[in-house]
Amino acid sequence: MLLAASLLALAVAQGGIGPDLSKHKPVDPTNPTQIWSDEFDILNFTTWQHELTAGGGGNWEFQYYTNNRSNSYVKFNTMANSSVLYLKPTLTADTFGEANIHSGFTLDLWGSTPAGVCTGNQFYGCERIAGGGGNIINPIQSARLRSSKSFRFKYGTMEVRMKLPRGDWLWPAFWLLPAQEAYGSWPASGEIDFIEARGNSNGYPKGLDTVGSTLHWGPFPQFDSWPKSHDIYTLPSSDFGASFHIFKLVWTETELTTYVQVDGTDKQIMSVPFNQTFWDRGGWSGLSVNNPWVGRGNSAPFDQEFYIIMNVAVGGMNDYWPDGVGKKPWSMSDPHGVNSFYAAKEQWYPTWQGEDCALQIDYIRVYQ
Repeated sequence: MLLAASLLALAVAQGGIGPDLSKHKPVDPTNPTQIWSDEFDILNFTTWQHELTAGGGGNWEFQYYTNNRSNSYVKFNTMANSSVLYLKPTLTADTFGEANIHSGFTLDLWGSTPAGVCTGNQFYGCERIAGGGGNIINPIQSARLRSSKSFRFKYGTMEVRMKLPRGDWLWPAFWLLPAQEAYGSWPASGEIDFIEARGNSNGYPKGLDTVGSTLHWGPFPQFDSWPKSHDIYTLPSSDFGASFHIFKLVWTETELTTYVQVDGTDKQIMSVPFNQTFWDRGGWSGLSVNNPWVGRGNSAPFDQEFYIIMNVAVGGMNDYWPDGVGKKPWSMSDPHGVNSFYAAKEQWYPTWQGEDCALQIDYIRVYQ
């Protein structure tokens, strides 16, 4: 980890700190030194890299990610009373035409310029053919930004002010991944899901009135033990699409805790004390597999530098959207679930109202 002064200088050089320094306030008296921020006076392409992929993160989600000002842009927001970053999903048909969604079209994301090369080919992420395998191409166009080339940190407090998107089957996420994967590939090097939510409202259980935080960890994917480090917070009234809320991640050598500010008070979402090794927490002492964190202390794998990711996904073929909950138009057992989702567009698309379906981020501030 760079010293605070060095990292602050690096952030200034990279344009990560916006010009309006009057907006910067310490989170609390015990943690007063701001080392990095983005106030989103502009969308800074030195700070943020767009991911370009249709891979869906292993969840076979229904969006593809691109660099397009229809999906990621900064503008003044009257509710926030400041400039705000918008990550807004749109219909792929708006870009390529309805007929091309179904057949006779190749979604080619391979790219050729340094900023335009596909960022993830896993799960056919760089090229999808309409009609291939009987499925339409990803019917939603969206944005996912990451700070992997500009900013990463280990331990500290991160404060984010944002308003979550409202709309059926929207899956906003603000999360972190390890910069170096020092303990091996996912999930051995960890994943910090700071804030995730579902855009469904109108009585959908654990919908937009609820946010969750999760740590993913394990020696291999089949041992991912996230249920042992997951919790949620539900608003007593209203939902997280009605106004901006301040979310806080406090990450130390001894604990990782997340909060949301409600009526001026920090409400705890999740707390994971590092009071035992994650190997012991997982209960794997009897397994004939290697401990990737041996000798590294209780906080491993969460003792390395992580970078920031923010995105709006849509749907997917995993249990984040349980079958039989709400008016879900596709099934996890259906190999053509994406077709069923899009065929029900008249059911869910009217819930995506203007910019209310966008993840809106006022600022990100990191303190040490």
